[in-house]
Amino acid sequence: MKMIKPLLTILLFSWTLHPALALDYSLPDMGESSGAYLSTVQERKLGRAFMRYVHANANVVKDPMLTGYLQSLGDRLASKAQLGAGSFNFFLVDDMLINAFAGPGGYIGVHTGLVLEAETEDELAAVVAHEIAHVSQRHIARMVQEAEQMALPAAGMLLAAILVGAATGGAGAMAMAAGGQAALLQKQINFTRANEREADNIGIQILSKSKHDTRAMATFFQRLGRATNSGGVTLPEFLLSHPVTADRTADALARAEKYPFRQQHNDFDFQLFRAAIRAEQFSSGKSAAKHFSSTLRDGRYRSEDAERYGLVLGLMRSRKYSEARKELRTLLSKHARNPMIRATSARLWLKQGNRQKAVSTAKQALTSKPGNHALTILTADIMTRSKHPQSAYKLLKKHAKSHPEDPQTFKLLARAAAGSKKKADSHAALADYHYLIGEPDVAVQQLLIALKTPGLSFYSKSKLEVKKRTMEEESAALKK
Repeated sequence: MKMIKPLLTILLFSWTLHPALALDYSLPDMGESSGAYLSTVQERKLGRAFMRYVHANANVVKDPMLTGYLQSLGDRLASKAQLGAGSFNFFLVDDMLINAFAGPGGYIGVHTGLVLEAETEDELAAVVAHEIAHVSQRHIARMVQEAEQMALPAAGMLLAAILVGAATGGAGAMAMAAGGQAALLQKQINFTRANEREADNIGIQILSKSKHDTRAMATFFQRLGRATNSGGVTLPEFLLSHPVTADRTADALARAEKYPFRQQHNDFDFQLFRAAIRAEQFSSGKSAAKHFSSTLRDGRYRSEDAERYGLVLGLMRSRKYSEARKELRTLLSKHARNPMIRATSARLWLKQGNRQKAVSTAKQALTSKPGNHALTILTADIMTRSKHPQSAYKLLKKHAKSHPEDPQTFKLLARAAAGSKKKADSHAALADYHYLIGEPDVAVQQLLIALKTPGLSFYSKSKLEVKKRTMEEESAALKK
């Protein structure tokens, strides 16, 4: 089976609330047959292609501190699903559409709109656990099998449209879906309830094992249900399943009652994460600072310190660095070891022109959490900007081996290599970056430039040639 073509048949298991609607897709329980059809190795390969497609079509958040938090939360949950923390890649999409979705191979996306709708880490964890459950049950592999048994390309057209719509929230994708002979997928849609309840059940088990509030899933369902019922948007029947029904909420609550009650999870990091996302939603730093100043003054917040963190970010965007430093000192006096706050302090030192302080602050933070992805990227970025590209190159060269699918790592590695006068390495890293964001043609061009580097060793040239052939083959497949 060709692995590029099935990209058209990916069905994302998502629960979506466009300002008044909910979308959900599922499939029948087909036992173990999916394993014979799509192996885990094939699914992972398909997942990497899916992720490149998402990078090319959606606004994936690049801030390592934000993506780092989501990955950390997801890893904690995945470890309790006995799938291993390294089995999943979690990413954030900058889109106010309230949505979370799972792609093949353990790639799980969360929209910023959903994060802002969640009020606690437990609620966000409930969503992520639900998506992990879809992956753990291999629902996506089964859907690929089911779609292959249907009359393509009509089914592929609809599935591709759902892919685009779930990842990007595009209205055009929904219009495309409307023309895709929806009846071909009615069989799968009819199985929505059984599969969603299965994912809910397993998700609640994951929440309990992770010491999160198992009632958070029902609580979030209720809030989403109220939002669903508040609008008047009508979709074609094939796109209208009902992930947030009274029955489903009641079932989730009944399951949660079987587990011991837990006090609300300590979620200060989540509140920081949420405040940072909120700060970016304003059109200007001035507007963001005004908002957070107002909520602090009026006492309208769940966490005063998280709200103050949002104010710091707004002031930084407004280039009011002295005021930002003053507010940040208050946070550091209480949360001196918090990675997100320490990272922000390092970034602020750089903006204030104190490169030495910026580098030392970033390195201290990384020393306290060696190998941390977000802090590694932050430290390397500050090193490069502070005229220490060789140190950044050394740090990133090692880091890229353990993060071969992170575009930002390779983009930053390219800058550090260029600053270190390593031309071939710089262009090779740029090739990896463009390949990972779904631009194989540009990647091949970067490799051609790298291959022209004078004095390139036979070994280095051979590696680049192999990589070039792989990317050329994918580029050709995408054009068929």
